[in-house]
Amino acid sequence: MYRFRGRDRRPARRGGAESAGLRGVPVAVVGADVMLVGFFSAKEKDFAALMDAAALRLTARGARVVGRIVQRRGVSDGGARKMALPYSSRTLLSSGKVREVAESCERADADLVVFVASLTERQQHVLTGMLGRPVMGLSEVPAVG
Repeated sequence: MYRFRGRDRRPARRGGAESAGLRGVPVAVVGADVMLVGFFSAKEKDFAALMDAAALRLTARGARVVGRIVQRRGVSDGGARKMALPYSSRTLLSSGKVREVAESCERADADLVVFVASLTERQQHVLTGMLGRPVMGLSEVPAVG
């Protein structure tokens, strides 16, 4: 006899932003040490200028950029067919790049991670849990006022 094995049979997830105590905490950008992360396709030739502009925008809002990490998509053979898709819909980045961001944040003692691209709520939640610090998109950084 067939028994439905739905999602309710999965074990509860552990970790994440709630267990780290980071969910719902207001993020102060002024005076914060920020790790800047960019996700660009291989077609974007001037990604360095976009990263510079994002760093300038964060500096104008009172943040201090302590590091920059870039994930390029479609640079290698085979990647060109999937350039429109993120590496992971959960994190936007590849798993290795997420580990690299986490290690860089630890070394630089970053308070906040800002992505140049916009992130969904789910991506923010997952990345906040994985990185152990608040994550947001550049468009969500509050203006100084």
